[in-house]
Amino acid sequence: MHDELAIQRVLARYCHTIDDGAFDEFAALWAVDAEFVLYGEVTRGRDAIRDAIAAMQPPERRGRHLTINAVVDIRGDAASAVSDFLFFHREPDAPVELRFIGRYRDELVLSDVGWQFGRREIEFF
Repeated sequence: MHDELAIQRVLARYCHTIDDGAFDEFAALWAVDAEFVLYGEVTRGRDAIRDAIAAMQPPERRGRHLTINAVVDIRGDAASAVSDFLFFHREPDAPVELRFIGRYRDELVLSDVGWQFGRREIEFF
């Protein structure tokens, strides 16, 4: 698969796995030594990132993440991507509402299993 399409797939799988609560699949998207930056706080390591996201996304807080406007730059076995996101929250018996808008700033690495996040920083608007 073309590298840019493979990276687009990683960006989409991030959304799907979080929204579906598939946190082991989510963890496989990350390099072992990856970093996740949220509100300036850095979480390091695939397992720590999985555990942090799982704690933030119990079933009652899940909704739908949408990643749009991705711009990917590939440099051999490394790449960067900047994309915008929308998060729609859902609650039982209530309309779906747009909760967050922001930007992902990603560094990706090509490993023996394919493209993975090396670092993701989330910025809210």
